[in-house]
Amino acid sequence: MLELQNISVDYADQPIISNLSLAVATKEVVSLVGPSGSGKTTLLRVIAGLEKPRTGSILIDGSDISAVPTHQRGIGLVFQDNQLFPHLTVEQNIAYPLRMRGLSKDAYLPQVEAMLQLIGLQQFGSRHVQHLSGGEAKRVAVARSLIAQPSVLLLDEPLTGLDTELHDRLLHDIAALLRSRGTTVVHVTHDLREATTLSDRVIDIREIGAPCK
Repeated sequence: MLELQNISVDYADQPIISNLSLAVATKEVVSLVGPSGSGKTTLLRVIAGLEKPRTGSILIDGSDISAVPTHQRGIGLVFQDNQLFPHLTVEQNIAYPLRMRGLSKDAYLPQVEAMLQLIGLQQFGSRHVQHLSGGEAKRVAVARSLIAQPSVLLLDEPLTGLDTELHDRLLHDIAALLRSRGTTVVHVTHDLREATTLSDRVIDIREIGAPCK
């Protein structure tokens, strides 16, 4: 379970998030909605350890991780722009978290191949990511986060910039993938239809601790 307790964040002495508390159950997918500037991405960055809140605590399965460095939190984050490594292949991008743990190629390759099968890109392992379509790149970004088996996966508007047909197809594919993996997810979007399709629970961030804009 992910628990946020009394999180407050200020920018230039202006409150962005005020006294926010939220509990996300293990294997639950929660979407946070709200307009631009309402604190959605800021909250994800706080959970990931990329931003330090003025007040509050972050707990996973009862353990306070507020002071734990980002790379030790066991949290995955998929950004709007994917942040794939353009000089690496699809296989190398997906394997990156396991390589950073010191796993050999013999150890990580079966996991990468299983993940490629899961995202429907079995023949793409040797392709460089700059040659992928937008939807394919999104799949690789999600796979790279999932292969590390994070305690919590954070999705920051992951389907932004896709045309309507691709957006809808990928939305349903990702929803099925997350449920098949039993991943605990916090997803942020301004798109209520996307949130409803992807998640078990939809919350307007302005109602749980972000001041209205």
